Amino acid sequence: MSTTVGAFIAGGIAACGAVTVTHGFETVKIRLQLQGELQKKADTQRLYKGVFHGVRVILKNEGLKGLLRGLGCAVGLTCLDCLDARPTSADTNGMRNKMTLNGCRLGFYEPIREGLTTALYNDASVQSLGINIFSGASSGIIGAAAGSPFFLVKTRLQSYSPFLPVGTQHPYRNAFDGLRQIQQTEGAVGLYRGVGAAMVRTGFGSSVQLPTYFFAKRRLIRHFGMEEGPTLHLMSSATSGFVVCCVMHPPDTIMSRMYNQTGNLYSGVFDCLYKTIKTEGLLAIYKGYFAHLARILPHTILTLTLAEQTNKLIRKVEERVLPGSAEGEGEKI
Repeated sequence: MSTTVGAFIAGGIAACGAVTVTHGFETVKIRLQLQGELQKKADTQRLYKGVFHGVRVILKNEGLKGLLRGLGCAVGLTCLDCLDARPTSADTNGMRNKMTLNGCRLGFYEPIREGLTTALYNDASVQSLGINIFSGASSGIIGAAAGSPFFLVKTRLQSYSPFLPVGTQHPYRNAFDGLRQIQQTEGAVGLYRGVGAAMVRTGFGSSVQLPTYFFAKRRLIRHFGMEEGPTLHLMSSATSGFVVCCVMHPPDTIMSRMYNQTGNLYSGVFDCLYKTIKTEGLLAIYKGYFAHLARILPHTILTLTLAEQTNKLIRKVEERVLPGSAEGEGEKI
């Protein structure tokens, strides 16, 4: 069993690889979400007409650098917010593995889940869908609050385009320059602009991502006889990614707009939601949905699948470097 440090390393490697591969779709998603902001549909100029058109237009006018704007922030955030899925102890018959979540989301998911499960069932190994959802949402909200300033800068970096601008433009040179300018012009409060929307968005996503992954995994094992391995991880991850995108996209759109605003265009989450729907229609909160799906589906698959595989690799390394100690620490987790 890998140690706690090994688990964080494995989860970090998996998530950073996934976010690098899918970051371009995130850039397109944000620009689609901001396109036609608070404009009637008939008055909106569609500079980006869809996922692949957006990718093509950005590459043509801004190059790969434009498509990967804000990648440094995304990698840093992912190290805080990544998932580390790894097998723990087998049962007494050695017939099946239990799964727990350790590692990122600031390390809060599993402690919250174990604490609540122990308090209610006197057995931390019991799997309760309600507790899993609550634990995922809670850990996600904590992570969103902690990383909000970096998510704010990332959104503004990705929305900026010197060729086909949409929404308010913020010409920051890099993430640190963005943080400095926000601190100087908007103060410390400005660094946490939109944090409420970020907490709602991440809480929604986290509440379904972790439970859905393991729910799908257990069902595939039980009803289809699948065994531990890349195929099972891939299918479970795909199911989780699809559900997450459906649930999380509306608050994600609100978050992008609140992060990118200058001044007090929106006074809060509900004000942004109300103005968006009133001016642009109900479907406006699903702008950029397919770009979001194109990002989150492979991202979730890569993150959770690579986490399983990197944990095995880290475990082998630890067994050679720390014979006995890795197993001992793992049993305590």
